[in-house]
Amino acid sequence: MKFSNPMIIFERKPPRLNSRMLASFVLKASSAAGLRGEVSVLITGNSNIRHLNSRFREKNQPTDVLSFPAAPSAKGLAGDIAVSLDIAASNARLLGHSVSDEIRILILHGILHLAGYDHESDRGEMAKKEILLRRRFALPTGLIERSFPRAARKPAKAAPLLARPRR
Repeated sequence: MKFSNPMIIFERKPPRLNSRMLASFVLKASSAAGLRGEVSVLITGNSNIRHLNSRFREKNQPTDVLSFPAAPSAKGLAGDIAVSLDIAASNARLLGHSVSDEIRILILHGILHLAGYDHESDRGEMAKKEILLRRRFALPTGLIERSFPRAARKPAKAAPLLARPRR
């Protein structure tokens, strides 16, 4: 199944990252994750991501990445991903890698959620897949490894599934 280029929307423009480069990464990462359907990506700031997180997850705080799976009836669409450039830039500084790499790490995390993975309930499957794909794309330490350092080594206890969107 061939898809057109993903829609990339920059409300905030990251340094050294253009829409063509990011769209190419989204296509490759989606294919590698086994995701079927088109993905759109919004790069925004903390204010908008806080609004989205509050509206859809009832958490009135900014977050790094949100995934919004498409409705099953939306043929050809996989879903949407929103990334906070503010948090990506801060994480990149703290971890010593580029903002561009951090944005791709966050998008990869979001793509895995759109593909049906859920690190809060899948006993480490998403962590393993994220590590594999992060290495394939030569990306630094992934989001799950930072948040749950033992996730890739030891299965987690099952947790209730979160309603859309997924983080």
